Order: sequence, then C-alpha cells, then structure tokens
Amino acid sequence: MTAPVLRVDLSTPVPPYEQLREQLAGLISTGALAGGTRLPPVRQLAADLGLAGGTIARAYRELEQAGMIRGDGRRGTFVCAVSDADRDEQARYQALSRAADELAATARRLGFADDAVLAALRTALARATSRDSASV
Repeated sequence: MTAPVLRVDLSTPVPPYEQLREQLAGLISTGALAGGTRLPPVRQLAADLGLAGGTIARAYRELEQAGMIRGDGRRGTFVCAVSDADRDEQARYQALSRAADELAATARRLGFADDAVLAALRTALARATSRDSASV
C-alpha cells in the first residue's frame, strides 16, 4: 500500500497543525491508516512538509488526546485500533467540523465578529431543539 500524501496549504486561514490533524484523523477513521501503523517521527514529517516541529507535535498531541494515536517513547507514534463505533463517531465529528469551518468562512467573508457568529449559532441550536421537541 502506498503511503498517503499529506498536504498543508499555508495560504488558507486554517492553521497548519489543524490541516494535518484533520487529514490524519480522516485517514485513521476511514482505515487508510490502520491500527498499529507507525507514523513518521516529528522531525521527519516536519522536514518533509517544510513545517516547524512544534506544528507536527501539536497535531500529534491533539490526535493522541482524541485517542487516535499513541506515543510509545523511542519506539515511535502509532495509530490506535479504531472500533466501528469510534469510526462512526469520528466521521460524525468530522462532518460537524466541516460545517463549522464553512460557517466560520462565511462569517468572515460577510464581516461578522465572533460574538455575532456565536449568537447566531446559539439561536440556530435553540430553534433546532424546539423543532425537535415539537416533533416528538
């Protein structure tokens, strides 16, 4: 199997560590990176992508906190086995994350401040909750 290609676009507003985290999370949740797969060392991946080691370390740290990878000291960093339930949850979260990215991009394009965006989201959530309650 060919190693997946990771790409980071420095021209987007999405931080490089988040782009990397999202790509790796997607590869893990879809099984393209199977449980037990050893990830490249931080230094190597940083050199390959032309990024700072701290950027790679942050992406790895967030993936480890999410239970998707585990560091094993000098042996390296490995993909954790993902159950079907975890995979479903990760896919749902990724869909939510993409929708949030779209909302943030739209809000920026329209010139709204964070407080206005959060208020609009809270209002939408309240409307959705009341619709859900009314349909029961």
